[in-house]
Amino acid sequence: MVYADREAAAPASPARLSRLSRRTVVAALGAVASGALLGVSRAGTASAAAPGLDDPAKKEIAMKLVSSAENSSLDWKAQYKYIEDIGDGRGYTAGIIGFCSGTGDMLDLVQLYADRKPGNVLAKYLPALRKVNGTDSHEGLDPNYPRDWRKAAQDTAFQQAQNDERDRVYFNPAVAQGKTDGLRALGQFIYYDAIVMHGDGDDSTSFRNIRKRALRSAKPPAQGGDETTYLNAFLDARVWAMKQEEAHSDTSRVDTAQRVFLRKGNLDLNTPLDWKVYGDSYHIG
Repeated sequence: MVYADREAAAPASPARLSRLSRRTVVAALGAVASGALLGVSRAGTASAAAPGLDDPAKKEIAMKLVSSAENSSLDWKAQYKYIEDIGDGRGYTAGIIGFCSGTGDMLDLVQLYADRKPGNVLAKYLPALRKVNGTDSHEGLDPNYPRDWRKAAQDTAFQQAQNDERDRVYFNPAVAQGKTDGLRALGQFIYYDAIVMHGDGDDSTSFRNIRKRALRSAKPPAQGGDETTYLNAFLDARVWAMKQEEAHSDTSRVDTAQRVFLRKGNLDLNTPLDWKVYGDSYHIG
């Protein structure tokens, strides 16, 4: 389902409710986009003939795949203006990757925007964002913060800030770890989607601990393992993590999307792609 106007949309979809992510340390993770907190070492990174997920065409596919699950739409660029409180205990969720006022990544984003463009329409909310960080409170944000977010989203500088924070905190660390593990584009995407939902904290359902769980039963290619076998083990661990919380219990973004590509042996994430999320069908030609 594609929302023509997110602000007038129906109550949060299962995709948005799945934003109950464990992202208490996303800012720390993003501070080392090289993947240091994930144990990434550029040395020994496997090279592949096919493009990785950081290839522009592959990255565009990744953005659409995540948006199908997070926004029920392939039009990920339409989400710069998106903002709502979905009732998940993390305050406002907004933008192309679901930055949250209660988890620190929204604060970092607005700070970056203010650094690049002082006096912008969101800069005045920085004190309030610092106060509500770690809570679901709207104190100091209501009633005009959503309106001003949508106004800021018309500014290409704010759009670029969203892109850059998405890459710093989520995309770059996922791709770096995937390459270190010898994974091709599909595996790198599987890592990216997991970090988007679960973050990379110390709890058992964070990305790093999903990966550790997978490593108990299979080795990635960089350690001499079979890529498909390892990715199946990772997805098994991911499904386990999702089922630990009711808001994550619909695992279709794995079962009828990522598993579909894996079963077809599409390790390079080549088009055409056909998949389903929450029962909705999608296609990239």
